[in-house]
Amino acid sequence: MLRETTVKQGKLKGIPGNDPRVTAYKGIPFAAPPTGDLRWRAPQPPGSWNGIKEAYTFGPISIQDQPAVGDDLYAREWHVDKDIPMDEDCLYLNVWTPALTTEDKLPVLVWYFGGAFQWGYTAEMEFNGERLARRGIIVVSVNYRLQTFGFLAHPELTKAQPDSPSNFGLLDQQAGLKWVYENIEAFGGDPENITIAGQSAGGGSVLNQICDPDNYPMIKAAAMFSGMIRLNGLRDDILAPVSLEKAEAKGVEFLDLLGVSSIEEARKLDPIFIRDKYAEYVTSHPRIAPNMDRVRYKEDPYGLFMKDLKADIPILTGWTDDEFIFDGKNMVESSVRGAVSAVIDGGSMQSYYIYRFGAQMPGYDNPGVFHSSDLWFWFETLNMCWRPFSGAHFELARQMCDCFANFVKYHTPNPKDSDPDDPGYWKKAGKETLNVKEFIC
Repeated sequence: MLRETTVKQGKLKGIPGNDPRVTAYKGIPFAAPPTGDLRWRAPQPPGSWNGIKEAYTFGPISIQDQPAVGDDLYAREWHVDKDIPMDEDCLYLNVWTPALTTEDKLPVLVWYFGGAFQWGYTAEMEFNGERLARRGIIVVSVNYRLQTFGFLAHPELTKAQPDSPSNFGLLDQQAGLKWVYENIEAFGGDPENITIAGQSAGGGSVLNQICDPDNYPMIKAAAMFSGMIRLNGLRDDILAPVSLEKAEAKGVEFLDLLGVSSIEEARKLDPIFIRDKYAEYVTSHPRIAPNMDRVRYKEDPYGLFMKDLKADIPILTGWTDDEFIFDGKNMVESSVRGAVSAVIDGGSMQSYYIYRFGAQMPGYDNPGVFHSSDLWFWFETLNMCWRPFSGAHFELARQMCDCFANFVKYHTPNPKDSDPDDPGYWKKAGKETLNVKEFIC
């Protein structure tokens, strides 16, 4: 097994997974700590180290509201550790690899977590990459800055750093992708076969990244689970980016709330103080999230997708039954159907695979098919959940994880050399029908 390897920064030592055929490397720095003068700047190259770095534990989670406070759905589901390490120094990624040697050339998945660009982390238990890795792929999860640390805009920032005025969290994701492209061979991966994927805001992140031409050479396929969302103008539609000018105005208001008069002063403030003032800020203001910064992320990526101004790659996307229901309409479903139909009607010849997840989630809280419930299934991590799943749920998870791994390997969710006439064959979307694949039990 590939328990030790060497990346550009130095030597790494990983640990066996629960299945010893998989090696996990956790907490690998892919950028310099974004602290001090590097707060609210584009990610900078990581430092090197001497000797062997033991990559045994996840890096700190990004600054965000304290997890596991209260008894809301997501605190019960996976934000269960209130003492999980949190730090502004958070730019780390994790690798699960089944490779035996650095010459294996395995397909690679790069995963971006969701959480409305406000919450989330790679250490969430549902994102354990081991079950996917057992299917012959390398899984990488990338952390990124959130909330005001990831997306603050301000006139001073625009003037001082016009090449990267904002969207630092999206730039973190891109830096992680570039690190993978340059280093994944050390883990037995193929840099020319990388799929990026994410769910919710992570899927929205994928949407942003596939619309940046600089990323085109690095991405061969993309999956957006519940990540193509339009909420019809609601105040906190964080996936509909505002203009840089509106984002700057929010930044000015936020610095006023912090009690400082300049970015230089704000960079000296304690990060937890900033986090807590942000919690106060959002009681009366829309949340700070990605904006159209006029540099890398110039337009609404949903609109760019509909105009086919994106990487020319296979896409897997879909929704769960009970997410963001307004006026009797599933907003994610309508967003996905609208975007994919538009791009196909416009003449796109690329492959689009659409799913609907409708498995009712068991448990005393009767949550239905809530937003994010499918994550347990795509990663086949049901054994980590408290819910009383039945055998049918486990079988569905096996099928969905197979489809996800197939998509990473072959850029289609179907097995290699599968028969298109087979009843279970997942057909790509077409003009006459989107051929929605249903995952129910």
